[in-house]
Amino acid sequence: MGTLKLRKWDSAEHLKSDEDIVAYLEACMEEAGDDAAFIAKALGNVARARGMTQLAKETGVGRESLYKALSGEGNPSFGTILKVMHALGLRLHTTAA
Repeated sequence: MGTLKLRKWDSAEHLKSDEDIVAYLEACMEEAGDDAAFIAKALGNVARARGMTQLAKETGVGRESLYKALSGEGNPSFGTILKVMHALGLRLHTTAA
């Protein structure tokens, strides 16, 4: 039998269209509950899909700082989250729970 090669799943590789991104973020918001790090990581996946270098230029936040903030390990400010969402062409919406 041949050797099966596996590689780590990367959500960013599958976020091709605006519709893909919106569906992904909506699913992540449902799943996350109050886990802010999970949401930051989801935004990081979208940012990588769109291009972190360009996003850094548009937000005025350094590329390495964005990687760290949106890794799920960092703790980005709400201001950074809003800048990233705006640069990605996304808006927050609220509904009653």
